[in-house]
Amino acid sequence: MSHDAIGDFLAIIRNGIMASKRFIEADFSHLRYGIAQVLLNEGFVKDVLIDESDSVKKRIKIVLKYVDGESVIHEITRLSKPSRRVYKNSKNIRPVIGGLGISILTTNKGIITHQQAKNLSVGGEIICTVW
Repeated sequence: MSHDAIGDFLAIIRNGIMASKRFIEADFSHLRYGIAQVLLNEGFVKDVLIDESDSVKKRIKIVLKYVDGESVIHEITRLSKPSRRVYKNSKNIRPVIGGLGISILTTNKGIITHQQAKNLSVGGEIICTVW
């Protein structure tokens, strides 16, 4: 049985938002950190920090962003799963909610948004959509 670490990471973010938490914490991985950096660059979260206080494990701390008590992230959905990978080239990536949201892709250029993938003319695996 496989373990979907990215699905768990997105569930931690969703649960933190539903509980109106100020921040969430998750175990560190480069893929999780890349997703968190994209969320930070696109303005969906306030801050992303790496906690190295534990000598054994690094952790990612994501400070969630709220406007007038409502979360900036309305929905975060996993598209590509371990059982069904979703790959698109740059021409076939659709906008999320008419351009209000983003798709996060993993490409040979790193973890980027669908707009950056179109600008760079690269395709990849669509990890999730956020709006």
